[in-house]
Amino acid sequence: MITRIVKMNFRPEEVENFLNIFHQSKDKIRHMPGCKHLELWNSQSDANIYYTYSIWESEDDLNNYRDSELFQSVWPATKALFASKAEASTLNVLVKL
Repeated sequence: MITRIVKMNFRPEEVENFLNIFHQSKDKIRHMPGCKHLELWNSQSDANIYYTYSIWESEDDLNNYRDSELFQSVWPATKALFASKAEASTLNVLVKL
C-alpha cells in the first residue's frame, strides 16, 4: 500500500477551473484499479494551494493510472493552471491505525 500526496499551487484566477477539472474526474480517478482512497485538501494559510491525497494498492497501480488516457487528459489541463511546479511524494504506509 502506498500514499501519494501532490501539492499544487494555482494562479488565483485558475482555482475555479481546477476545481471543475477535479470534480469532473474525481470519481473516475477513485475507481481506477488499485485506487483505494482519494481526497482533495486545501491549505488553511493559502487559498491557492491544494493537495491531492490518494492511497494505492501498489506503485504499479499508481503508474498504470499515470499511463492512462484519463491521466493524460486531466494532468496537462491541471498543470496549465499552476503558479509554480507541483510537488509530488509517493510514500510507503508503515503503520495504519
